[in-house]
Amino acid sequence: MMSGRCAACKNQRRRCPSDCIFAPYFPANDPQRFACVHRIYGGSNVGKMLQQIPPCLRDQAANTLYYEAQCRILDPVYGCVGIISKLSQEIQNTEIALAQIQTQIDCHKLQVQQPKDELNFNVLSTIEAESSFDVLQGQNRSAPEYQLPSQFPCFN
Repeated sequence: MMSGRCAACKNQRRRCPSDCIFAPYFPANDPQRFACVHRIYGGSNVGKMLQQIPPCLRDQAANTLYYEAQCRILDPVYGCVGIISKLSQEIQNTEIALAQIQTQIDCHKLQVQQPKDELNFNVLSTIEAESSFDVLQGQNRSAPEYQLPSQFPCFN
C-alpha cells in the first residue's frame, strides 16, 4: 500500500485499507483518473468489476475503464464507438485513395510502355509494308509463271 490514501478512497472520503482494490490502479497523485471512471461507472461498480477480473488483467481493465470513461465524457452519445467509427471510415477512405493511386500508377506504366510498343509496332509495320509492297510490285510487272512439278509430265 502507498502512503496515504488512493485516489478512490480520497474521492469517497474513506480510510484506504491495506488490501484496497483501487490503490494499484488509481494512485493518489492522479485523482482525475478515478473521478472520471467514478462519474461514468460509479465507484462501487468499478470495485466489483475489478474484483471479478483476475489480478493479472486488472491493470489493463482499469486503463480500459479510464479510456472509455474519458471518451464517454467527451462524446456522451457515442463514446469510444464514435472514435472507432471515425477510424474505420478513415481506413476505408485511405484504402479507396490507395486503390485510386495504384490505378493511376498502372495507367502511367501503360502510357510509358505504349510509346515503346508503338515504336516496335511502327518498325515491324514498316518492314511488313515494304515486303508487301515488293510482292505487289512484282505482281504488277508481270504475272508470275507457275511451273508444275516434274512429276506431272503430261501437263508440261
